[in-house]
Amino acid sequence: MLTRSSHAPAPGAARLAALRRDAWREALPCFLLLAVLAALLGRLGELGPWFQLKPLAVFAAAFSLVLAGLAAHAPNTRFGAANRVTLARLALIALLAALIGEPVDDAVAWGCIVVATSAALLDALDGPLARRGGLASDFGARFDMETDALLVLVLSLLVVHFGKAGAWIVAAGLMRYVFVLAAQPWPWLARALPSSGRRKTVCVVQITSLIVCLGPVIALPWSRALAAASLALLAASFAIDIAWLLRHRDIPPETAT
Repeated sequence: MLTRSSHAPAPGAARLAALRRDAWREALPCFLLLAVLAALLGRLGELGPWFQLKPLAVFAAAFSLVLAGLAAHAPNTRFGAANRVTLARLALIALLAALIGEPVDDAVAWGCIVVATSAALLDALDGPLARRGGLASDFGARFDMETDALLVLVLSLLVVHFGKAGAWIVAAGLMRYVFVLAAQPWPWLARALPSSGRRKTVCVVQITSLIVCLGPVIALPWSRALAAASLALLAASFAIDIAWLLRHRDIPPETAT
C-alpha cells in the first residue's frame, strides 16, 4: 500500500505554496511597471536621486504583507484576476507614496493625479472579476479594503506635502488604522458590519476629494475647505458604524441586524 512520506507537504501546505508562487508571478510585472512609471515620472520634475528606488521598496514591503495573509485565500490555488487588479493598484499607490517628501511642480502634480485616478478607477474592477471567476475570498475582500485605506493615507499625506491643507487631514488616512487598533481593548469593534452603500459612497467621495485637492488649479482656501468637508463626512460615517457596533456589542452576531 502507498503511503505519503512524512516529509511530503500536507495538501493545505501544497495549495498555499502554489498560491504563493502564483502571487509572485503576478507581482513581478508590477515591479517592472513600477520601475517604468517611476522613470517616466522622474522625467517630469527634479525628483531626488533615490526616487526611483523608493516605490520599489514600498511595494516590496506591502507585498510581503500580502504574502503573509495569503492563507485566507485558501482553498484557492490561483491568485486570481481580481487580486491581480488590486496588486496593480497597490503598485500605483507605492508610486504615489514615493512622492512624499519629494520636490514637486505642476507637471509632477498632474502626473500624480493621473496615477491616483487610475488607482481609484481600478477599484471598480476587482469585485466583479472575483465573483465572475469564482475566486471571491476573505483575503480578497480584506486586500481590497486595506488597499483603499492605504490610498486614503497616502493621498492625505500628499495633500499636506503639496500645501493644500494642514496636517489635520492626515486624520482621514489614520482613521481606519486607529479603528483597527481600538478593537484590541474593545473586541466588539472587530465584529462584522452589515453591508452599506453609505460606507462605499463615503470612501469614493473621500478619495475623489483628496485627488481633486492635489490639482494645481485648486488653490487655498478651496482645497482646505474641500478637505475639511470630506474629513467631516468620513468621521460621521465612522461614528455611525461605531454607534451600530456599540448597540449590538452584547448581541450574538448571527442575530444582529
